[in-house]
Amino acid sequence: MAGSEAPPTDHTASERYGPLVHRSVRHGAILLIVGSVEFIVGMAITQIGYGSSYSLTQNYISDLGAVHCGVFGGSGSLSGHYVCSPWHDVFNVSIVLLGILLGLAVILIRSAFPVRRSRTIGLGLLIVSAVGSIGVGLSPEDVNITVHTVSAFLAFAGSGFALVVLAFAMFRDTRWDGFRAYTLLSGVVVLVALVLFATKNYVGLGVGGMERLIVAPVLLWALVVGVHLARIPTFAPRPFATGKST
Repeated sequence: MAGSEAPPTDHTASERYGPLVHRSVRHGAILLIVGSVEFIVGMAITQIGYGSSYSLTQNYISDLGAVHCGVFGGSGSLSGHYVCSPWHDVFNVSIVLLGILLGLAVILIRSAFPVRRSRTIGLGLLIVSAVGSIGVGLSPEDVNITVHTVSAFLAFAGSGFALVVLAFAMFRDTRWDGFRAYTLLSGVVVLVALVLFATKNYVGLGVGGMERLIVAPVLLWALVVGVHLARIPTFAPRPFATGKST
């Protein structure tokens, strides 16, 4: 009888993983792409509604999600600046959707990584980042600054550490050839930018520019990896050939 076709599951220390992925990985890759694109579009649309007073370098990204107009009176680093984002719902919905799609994508793409501890930790950190993104959208800066700040930190730090760890999860896997160094570099950029942002060393980029240096590498990575995984051939069981032998 004809059998089913699937990649081997047993590997010795000298073998390399690859080259196929499960069909679910392609679905997860699509979610990575859709989530990143819809969030970028959501930010752009919200900024249009905000008007010319919004600055990519001098405004926080979270200003796009503020639900009230006026001088924001938070007690932390976000205090004392004017915000007015008429289309804040677009931003808040888009970042919540980003978190949901990222979380689902992580579940679907997990088999694209060899089964090892670094995979579990790296993907777990991406889940943390997804939860943080949802928290940012559900708790705008001028509604609950404490939850908002904690959520933003989880989103930023979770994604940065996730990429660093996932770079090690990609070792000895032909499906990730050419992506290990890129993933590691992206994670390092995120973490360095996060430290500079937290210590208010904006190196000429402004608060908004530095915050975008935290976010941009993650979104770009999700897009690039999503396209890459979507292009890898998938495997699926072949239909059984009734009445025939091989």
